[in-house]
Amino acid sequence: MVIAESPACPPAMAAPRTLAAAAPSSGKAKLTHPGKAILAGGLAGGIEICITFPTEYVKTQLQLDERAHPPRYRGIGDCVRQTVSSHGVLGLYRGLSSLLYGSIPKAAVRFGTFEFLSNYMRDSQGRLESTRGLLCGLGAGVAEAVVVVCPMETIKVKFIHDQTSPNPKYRGFFHGVREIVREQGLKGTYQGLTATVLKQGSNQAIRFYVMTSLRNWYQGDNPQKPMNPLITGVFGAIAGAASVFGNTPLDVIKTRMQGLEAHKYRNTLDCGLQILRNEGLKAFYKGTIPRLGRVCLDVAIVFIIYDEVVKLLNKVWKTD
Repeated sequence: MVIAESPACPPAMAAPRTLAAAAPSSGKAKLTHPGKAILAGGLAGGIEICITFPTEYVKTQLQLDERAHPPRYRGIGDCVRQTVSSHGVLGLYRGLSSLLYGSIPKAAVRFGTFEFLSNYMRDSQGRLESTRGLLCGLGAGVAEAVVVVCPMETIKVKFIHDQTSPNPKYRGFFHGVREIVREQGLKGTYQGLTATVLKQGSNQAIRFYVMTSLRNWYQGDNPQKPMNPLITGVFGAIAGAASVFGNTPLDVIKTRMQGLEAHKYRNTLDCGLQILRNEGLKAFYKGTIPRLGRVCLDVAIVFIIYDEVVKLLNKVWKTD
C-alpha cells in the first residue's frame, strides 16, 4: 500500500509549488505610463498652487526683505497685515497667474520624467529601491528646473518684487513677460538658472527618496498594497518637510538671484557670499516657517491628487 500511494504524492506536492511560483507575479507592482504621469501631474500641480499660493507669496516677500535696508516686515503676520491693508486679500495672490501657468507643466515634467526614469530602474517585482528613487527624483528636478521652473520662478519673483515698488510697472502676466523680454531679452527669464537647478534637483531628490522609502516600508513585501489617500498625504508632508530643511538656503539664494536687484550679484556663489557677509547665517533660513507650511501642504496635496488621478486613468486608459 505504501508503494501504491507513493505515485500520488508528487501531484499533491506540486500544487503548492505552482502557487508559490505564481505568488511573485501576482504581487508585482504596476508601472505607471509616462503619459499618464504627465496628465496626472499637470492636474495635481494646477489644483495645488491655487490652494497654497498665499504662503508662497509671504515666503518670497520675507526673503526679499533684506537686512541691509530697514526691514519692511516684522514677521509673517505683519507681512500678511500690510499686504491686505494695502492691496486687499487678493494682494496675497499677486503673481499667481505666472506661477499657475508654470505649475501645470512643472508637475507634468516632474512626474513624467520620474516615471520614465523609474520604469527603467525598478526590480523584477516593480519595486523602486530608495537610492534609485533619489536618482530618479534628481533627474526629475533638473528637468523641471531647466524646462519650466527657472523662467516661471524668475517671472513670479519679479512680479512680487515689483509690487513693493511705489509705482508697480507690470499690469499682468503677459504684459510683465513682454516687458521683461523687451528689456532683458529671453535671458532675463533665466536668471538664477544654476541656483534653480541646484534647488529643484535637491528638492525632488530628497522628496522622492523619502516618499519611496516610506512607500516601501508601508507596503512591505507586497508592492501592490493599496495606498490610502490619508497615508499618501502624511508621507508627502514628511517628504516636503525634509526638503525644506534640506535646501532652504538654496531657495533663498535662488530668490535673490531672480529679484529686481539681482544685478548686484556676479553669480550664484557671489550671492551666497554677500548674504553671509552682510546678513549672517540666519538669513539663509528666512521664510522657512511659511515655506514649511506651504511645502508640506503642497507635496501632500500633489501626491494625493497624482495617485488618485493615476488610479482613475488606469481604469480608462489601458497601456499594458
